[in-house]
Amino acid sequence: MSRPYGAIVLAGGTSRRLGGIDKTALIVRDRPVLDYVLDAVAPAGTVVVVGSARPTSRPVVWCREDPPGGGPAAAIAAALPYVTTQDVVVVAGDQPLLTTDVVDLLVTSLAADGAIGVDADGRPQWLLGAWRTSALARCGLTAGASLRDTLGGLKWIGVPLPAGAAIDCDTPDDVRRIEGSLRS
Repeated sequence: MSRPYGAIVLAGGTSRRLGGIDKTALIVRDRPVLDYVLDAVAPAGTVVVVGSARPTSRPVVWCREDPPGGGPAAAIAAALPYVTTQDVVVVAGDQPLLTTDVVDLLVTSLAADGAIGVDADGRPQWLLGAWRTSALARCGLTAGASLRDTLGGLKWIGVPLPAGAAIDCDTPDDVRRIEGSLRS
């Protein structure tokens, strides 16, 4: 088990590739996608979800980025005042294959400012990482800013992810692949 941490779950995107629907509200195997992600961060002391409030399987703190639709950097900035732990995980709300084991791996790997999940192709997954809360607070998260540019300037290490851990619900093919993985 990792040390205490908070969680920020980003659930306010526009979902252009899925026709503008709320990806986190998609029902996969009789449950909303967001509930799978909330299960993965269940050990967190406080879970802050950035997006429109809705019923969830677990208690969470809700907030919105300013301006609404301002992007992931603005969403993280909006959530930070609610985080009271030294460390915080930041995850996308549309990753239903995320597990507590992967979150724990990121938190226990945390060194310097952060630990970011790296997929099988070696790409950092900016919306799947563990961070020092103080590092996020000082890095200049603003509306419209690129996470790669903003967080990339911090001192972080890459953590190889298990296969499928970073799959999100961006396209109808992704949703079908996730449904198949959850059946197995």
